[in-house]
Amino acid sequence: MNIFYNILVYKILFFLHFLKFFNKKIFKFLNDIKELLKKLESTISKKEKYIWIHVASLGEYEQGLPVFKEIKSLYNNHKIVLSFFSSSGYDLRKDNPIGDITIYLPIDSLYNANRFINLINPAIAVFVKYEFWPNYLRNLKINKVPTYLIAGNFREDQWFFKWYGNGFLSLLKTSFTHFFVQNNSSLNLLKKKKIFNSSVMGDSRFDRVKYLLNQNNSIENIKEFINTKTCIVAGSTWTQDESLIIDYLKSSNKENLRWIIAPHQIDLSKINAFQKKLNSTSVLLSNLDKINSKYFKILIIDCVGILTKIYSYADISYVGGGMGNSGLHNILEPAIFKSPIIIGKNYKKSPEANEMIKQKGLISVKNSMEFKKTINTLIENKDLRLKMGEINYNFINKNLGATNKVISFLKQKK
Repeated sequence: MNIFYNILVYKILFFLHFLKFFNKKIFKFLNDIKELLKKLESTISKKEKYIWIHVASLGEYEQGLPVFKEIKSLYNNHKIVLSFFSSSGYDLRKDNPIGDITIYLPIDSLYNANRFINLINPAIAVFVKYEFWPNYLRNLKINKVPTYLIAGNFREDQWFFKWYGNGFLSLLKTSFTHFFVQNNSSLNLLKKKKIFNSSVMGDSRFDRVKYLLNQNNSIENIKEFINTKTCIVAGSTWTQDESLIIDYLKSSNKENLRWIIAPHQIDLSKINAFQKKLNSTSVLLSNLDKINSKYFKILIIDCVGILTKIYSYADISYVGGGMGNSGLHNILEPAIFKSPIIIGKNYKKSPEANEMIKQKGLISVKNSMEFKKTINTLIENKDLRLKMGEINYNFINKNLGATNKVISFLKQKK
């Protein structure tokens, strides 16, 4: 497995170096990696001790954030090296409260992994969810670095549990000091595969969203835009989600509503096309301070990083991703603000969505007709909105504590 994997890595690297002459993004990516390793060499001090935390992208960073904060406090005489695999995650969080050094993770070649681990010589390494890189894991193992997986989420259909993944599964067994998994099904699957150094921590995303209540959630001019109207927030919307909203607005002329729509992708050409399809007046957040907001029913968010705050204004929340196949986005963020939640039809891979539907704090809709009926029911029934919101808030509170389980374990090992 090792030989074939490394042949594949070098083939990918060769192909990328060929493509860089035709693709500016690939050229920038490869150049950034090269410069980052040089920068790392000049930044790392042999006098300092380091913790390495690695995440795939923004979602894993946000999920692990409560744990990262406590690790930073527990190992307060260490510096944190925070790495991202995704360039978009890095770009959005290169300035963050966790990493003393924040970088892309160099591609998992033998040379890069050996150079990286020898440079930072981490006291411990922490990975999130299922971000596994064989050469990095082998180097950590060779250097006897305690290595932890947090928020692990395992399923029988994952490739490393198939017969052709046996070599990689053996590496996982011997590389990780401990697996902190999200649920009992993951724990039982690991035990079935003879991996016993594991325990259920729960999901640290619940801990993270609880922190949102302590931040300043106000956004300039939004309160004035909403005024006293019922506010519907549609967050992380894709085209299929936006079609529901377009259909609703074409068939409804309710005057007591204000919509705040936050597209998943901030693409001005797509936003402009969306605005033209709306059967109502809309304004971009970037222009809200320049107009009289009472003449507009729809506010479209054309910047990133503020959706969690926007949910604090919601009387009703719609969370995108579930009408198509992109994957349902974060439903815990509106839940902590006691908002009733609507999602699309594709949610089966989301354990929290399944549970919140059972508890009747969340409603799934299959089409425009169901969306319209659900929205109208919630608009007209404030008591139902409050009841659903309370159910969602209590669901968050009942699932807190994942961070404490990880930190208690690390304290014993320190």
